[in-house]
Amino acid sequence: MEWTREQRYRRVDEESAENIEALAMRVNACPWRQSFHIQPKTGLLNDPNGFSYYNGFYHLFYQWFPLGPVHGLKYWYHVKSKDLVNWEDAGIGIEPDHFYDSHGAYSGSAIEHDGKLFMMYTGNTRDENWTRHPYQCIAIMDQTDKITKLEQPVISDVPNGYTDHFRDPKVWKQGETFYTVIGAQRQNETGCAVIYSSLNLVDWKLEGELQTSLNDFGYMWECPDYFEQNDNGIFIFSPQGIEAKGDLYRNIYQSGYLIGRKLTLPERQFEHGDFHELDRGFDFYAPQTTLAPDGSRILVGWMGLPEIDYPTDENGWAHCLTVPRVLTVENGKLIQQPVKKLELLRKNEHQVAAVLENEVKSFNELRGTSYEMVCEISSFNSEEFGIELRANETKKTVISYNSTHKKLVLDRSNSGKEVGSEFGSTRACHLDTDKLFLHIFVDTSSVELFVNNGEEVFTSRIFPEVDCDQIRFFAKNGIATFDIQKWDY
Repeated sequence: MEWTREQRYRRVDEESAENIEALAMRVNACPWRQSFHIQPKTGLLNDPNGFSYYNGFYHLFYQWFPLGPVHGLKYWYHVKSKDLVNWEDAGIGIEPDHFYDSHGAYSGSAIEHDGKLFMMYTGNTRDENWTRHPYQCIAIMDQTDKITKLEQPVISDVPNGYTDHFRDPKVWKQGETFYTVIGAQRQNETGCAVIYSSLNLVDWKLEGELQTSLNDFGYMWECPDYFEQNDNGIFIFSPQGIEAKGDLYRNIYQSGYLIGRKLTLPERQFEHGDFHELDRGFDFYAPQTTLAPDGSRILVGWMGLPEIDYPTDENGWAHCLTVPRVLTVENGKLIQQPVKKLELLRKNEHQVAAVLENEVKSFNELRGTSYEMVCEISSFNSEEFGIELRANETKKTVISYNSTHKKLVLDRSNSGKEVGSEFGSTRACHLDTDKLFLHIFVDTSSVELFVNNGEEVFTSRIFPEVDCDQIRFFAKNGIATFDIQKWDY
């Protein structure tokens, strides 16, 4: 279905209750609805926004167009949780109902201040010629979860030297000063980020561009995020327009990070190492982090990508969020581990140990469509070994390790309904190891794979047939020892 501009920018309160109910029925009838991931009731979900801990809850918002699986008039939808696992539906958080966000409440972040949660976001507007003008705006949530907006934007203009692609403020506090970093595009159509400062979150001063060594790295930097851990400064962003290079940068758009010295402020100098992708899978974008009460840094990403059609579109919805991940820095690399509280979802533990030699094997107690599995593979001399997930007689999603080329591969070429096939059906990374530790979260239409305690992560949507519940293990041209734990969800 082709969506007209009028349809894309229709407000949810302009739609009849009957049509909303009919859409919800279509969505709920979809065979690929997730069981433990955050997903939209109807329509399209994209960037996680306003991720924060406030008043005893983790608060998480996401970009939402309620009327269909397309990018249209964006709202912020609100969910909250005490444990990052069980999420309570808190309804619409921010509506696009002011002059400064008339064409969408775009992405942003949140920070506690004076006992309230301040949310800073980009208001999207269009004039009669469909020319964009972005505003940076503030909405404030009190301890009853009531949200009110400031009547005026706090940053009304794009500074000289930048285009109207100027969005996604991420705010933090250093000393007594608040800073925000905003994704931007220079007039020469190269990507960058710009920093502002404030003493009260309302009056903002332009400090200038974040100084990195990446002066010509894509044409737009979306969803920037800066935080510090120990002696490291970490800058996460989603650059658009990066060319694929071997196994790197294979998706339509990328998300990654720079690690370096702590950012000097207000000078904005950031000394850093190379750009690294956060996720090696097919469907990961626009991540955002927050600081947990225990001091750990938690990340959630959008399990999807812009400008890609997904099989759930025909059922009136698209996309979900990743499971939350704890971030740590080890040897100059960002390590990602699923939050430990996910163990609350575990039911019916099964354990299997097996030595496989030139064979494919399944076990009666190991099957399912929604589960967590830990698999340690050791003592291998086989040329290739791995796991087939969400399999039946004709379909499978394959995780394999090639010992000769030291390469780990996720292959969804035979997973089910195709998605994003113009960008390839495999993702891979180089991994030189004598023991492979795979921590896998499988849901109805997704796989999240944490490799060797979070050294690499592969996040991917899959759209298998309903009866694809088999799990198979294999070793080719040699032997591999498998130790497996699985929990139903």
